[in-house]
Amino acid sequence: MYVGTLSFDLLLGDVRSLKEKRSIVRPIVAELQRRYGVSAAEVGAQDLYRRAELGIAVVSGDLGHIKDVLGRCERWMAARPEVDLLSSRERIHGEDD
Repeated sequence: MYVGTLSFDLLLGDVRSLKEKRSIVRPIVAELQRRYGVSAAEVGAQDLYRRAELGIAVVSGDLGHIKDVLGRCERWMAARPEVDLLSSRERIHGEDD
């Protein structure tokens, strides 16, 4: 069994309140879950309205599947026009960990 995690540090566009931030972040999290079948959540920077940290996780018995899903999620996030992807961090945990 393998567990893959990916975290995104995002800069949001012209956002002036936490309410506006939620209106951008919630649909992104929901679309990641729907489109790729991953667990996703906002995991940091909740009190900053122009920054967001999102985390996703996927579990599989196939390492190649995990790398494929995480790669597709990262490319999808980088193409989002309403956010700037500042950084991403991928980790894969396997049976040897």
